[in-house]
Amino acid sequence: MAARSEAPKKTTGTDTNATGRKKDSTADTAGGSWPAAVVEAVRNLLARPLASYHLILTITLLLTVFGLVMVLSASSVEGYSKDGSAYGLFATQMIFALLGLVVFYAMLRLPVRFLRRMAAPLMVITTILLALVLVPGIGTLSQGARRWFVIGGLSVQPSELVKVALCLWGAHLLASRRRDNASLKELLIPLVPVALLICLLIILEPNLSTTITIAIIVGALLWFAGLPIKVFLTFAGVGVAIAVLLALVEGYRSQRVLSFLGSIDDPQGAGYQARQATYALANGGVFGVGLGQSRAKWNYLPNAHNDFIFAIIGEELGLIGGLLVVVLFAVLAFIGFRIASRSVDPFLRLMTATITVLITAQAFINIGYVVGLLPVTGIQLPLLSAGGTSTLTILAMLGLLASAARHEPEAVAALRTSGPSRGVRWLRLPAPVPYRPSRADQLRDRLDGRRGGRAPQAPRRPQPAKVPRWAVLRHRSPAAEPPSAPPTGRRAATARQAPRTSAIRVDYRTGYSGTAGRRGDRGATGAYGWGATRSTGRDPVRDGAPGRRTPTRPRR
Repeated sequence: MAARSEAPKKTTGTDTNATGRKKDSTADTAGGSWPAAVVEAVRNLLARPLASYHLILTITLLLTVFGLVMVLSASSVEGYSKDGSAYGLFATQMIFALLGLVVFYAMLRLPVRFLRRMAAPLMVITTILLALVLVPGIGTLSQGARRWFVIGGLSVQPSELVKVALCLWGAHLLASRRRDNASLKELLIPLVPVALLICLLIILEPNLSTTITIAIIVGALLWFAGLPIKVFLTFAGVGVAIAVLLALVEGYRSQRVLSFLGSIDDPQGAGYQARQATYALANGGVFGVGLGQSRAKWNYLPNAHNDFIFAIIGEELGLIGGLLVVVLFAVLAFIGFRIASRSVDPFLRLMTATITVLITAQAFINIGYVVGLLPVTGIQLPLLSAGGTSTLTILAMLGLLASAARHEPEAVAALRTSGPSRGVRWLRLPAPVPYRPSRADQLRDRLDGRRGGRAPQAPRRPQPAKVPRWAVLRHRSPAAEPPSAPPTGRRAATARQAPRTSAIRVDYRTGYSGTAGRRGDRGATGAYGWGATRSTGRDPVRDGAPGRRTPTRPRR
């Protein structure tokens, strides 16, 4: 009986220990280590190949729907008092939101090369529209400013459209001129002169807030393009000085600035809006007075549905609602910079980082002057403030972010190996094309090498690219790879000169080893075997690069 009881006890003891450890870990997770479980869940979520893409879709949907709800709540009283309908401004916002979703979908479908080809024409068209809106009889004069076209009863603001065009054209321009030792002239011209022309046209409307956003776009482009820190600080200082000068020249702007600084104490004058916004936030408290129950929107707070909609959010949803908005934009900033850091295309990297800076800066400038940390500038809260053209352009920018997320190397690998998901098949989105430098980029890099003092090298056969470990395992076991003799002579010197690449850190002079898009293009044969198999019918891991013999291997 003792022997019989010992064996079960030993086995049961092992099971009990395992169960005990499981119970202890469960108790720890439920008790004190739930933050660790949350962190682990977030890591697992971000480790997925299409995590950035899905997060951009989710945040876009949340901000759009939440913005429509808050516009309906904040504009109902003013709309009824002016037009006799509480749904007038909401209906206009809904139309532009639907149009923006169509544009969002179009940005997902457009190839990256097409976007780069259309960047310069879009820049020219939007600049012409900025000039035409100043012509009497073409542009609409409203509240002392000429900023809009009225088309079919809908107002279109060209200064909002030029933001998207400048992000695309600036990223295309600087990516086309990328060099390790690019001169200051190449970085600044023609980007800065064109930006100054755009700012001049916008100032003539007048519209200082949009001028500030144009300066933010140009500053972000130059920063991520590698402008020297001294020159960048000089550029930023000159921009701030010009903004202060323009703010002090106009009467109502100077009163806002002086009221913020405390030089003017006029509760019914220049400081009226900011004071009423503070009252609305104080009235909301922690949990708010309830959705639709705001008192400030009853003609106490001007522009409650537009520039100061964050005050209505804070009053109706309280501190929790305000923090929710801040968290959504903070997550959007994190995902945007994550996409930029994981992009291997220089154009997508510059464009994504610039769009992320623009949207985040607009959001926190708006929140800053609503809560009293900044002077009132009139910059809208993206996707939450009422503004048709602004909503349209922000959704277009988010569509570009989502497109860049689908062009991450891991996302390209997942979409080309496992195929599109059911939702992607329903949307009929094309498969993303891996990045490879164009012939113009290759020729420019060759010329840059000659300018740098290096002797021109004779054309050589492409060497087999370094394949990521997971790609090698997908084709065959590393043990099956036959040993290769080390290169000698000229090949050894060439191998020493060639830059080392990896799956994540990439030399922008050659791009990551993408696939040849056309048969016979021998300049970019790939580390990613899926694309090379589709485009040339060859497996670079099994057969080697085109033009190079490899020893035959027994079939497995």
